[in-house]
Amino acid sequence: MVSNKSRTGPGQSYRQGLSWKKLMKMFPDNSMAEQWFARQRWGDKPICPHCQSDNVQTGAKHPSMPYRCRKCRKRFSVRIGTVMQDTKLDYQTWAMAIYILNVGIKGTSSMKLHRDLDVTQKTAWYLAHRIREAWNYDLEAFNGPVEVDETYIGGLEKNKHEDKKLNAGRGTVGKTAVVGAKDRRTKRIRAKVVYDTTAETLTGFVYNASRQDAQIYTDDAKAYQALKRAAHATVKHSVKEYVDGEAHINGMESFWSLLKRGYYGTYHKMSPEHLQRYVNEFVGRHNIRGLDTVDQLEETAKGLFGKLITYRTLTRKSGTPTRT
Repeated sequence: MVSNKSRTGPGQSYRQGLSWKKLMKMFPDNSMAEQWFARQRWGDKPICPHCQSDNVQTGAKHPSMPYRCRKCRKRFSVRIGTVMQDTKLDYQTWAMAIYILNVGIKGTSSMKLHRDLDVTQKTAWYLAHRIREAWNYDLEAFNGPVEVDETYIGGLEKNKHEDKKLNAGRGTVGKTAVVGAKDRRTKRIRAKVVYDTTAETLTGFVYNASRQDAQIYTDDAKAYQALKRAAHATVKHSVKEYVDGEAHINGMESFWSLLKRGYYGTYHKMSPEHLQRYVNEFVGRHNIRGLDTVDQLEETAKGLFGKLITYRTLTRKSGTPTRT
């Protein structure tokens, strides 16, 4: 994972964007898109995904496998061993989808992908989830200062149909918790879906996300009282205190705000079984937002390699995906 570039421009104006016109010049046809993916994966010299040999014949006369390993004699393409494996979509479509998901800071629905890419909604839904796997990665523990906070994702009970209501109260009932941490120095974020907000769960997340000597900032939720860190300061949200010197969690709350704008304005629903994938999308996009758009596309493409995900894995049971 490449760190954000160090710039001196005001705000985010230093970033170099990429228009649709320039994008189509980058990927005028499927061949150019294929070459671009190959460069992101291997650089100048292809490596056999089966035996890791670099003794590879290129330009083999095969409709879908242009590489042939001279050592293990197997044919392969840039798709093998990636989330693109077994896809029927061409490379140009994949490149365009990566662009759309990167520039849509509030997310992009499968219905929009379906219209923009001229594919079915079902294909667009599967395509988007496979690209989200590019943002499924681990970060090293943060050095700090680190802000930690949790939020809840899900619809309001009062807005649900009668047969969907749990009739168990209000507030967080029927919602799924997500805990997150932000390193103020690097501005990186990591977030995880959790199924309870007990002291054991939240402190365990903090220990995993930050170094032992990192300064930690949280609110005054009871669960954080069990945090065994010498450098731990809180803000008392319970009495409407939101900033106390350096102690605040405004960075994490800003991220939650963006995630929820995506939830309410774009996806409308994030089912618990897929919520971590959507969280990964917003985290991954945030962590590379300081890069130029071209660099964002390259970082995302590199995250596709070495991962596999099937439609069966995503759906787990037969049925039509939700239109989100």
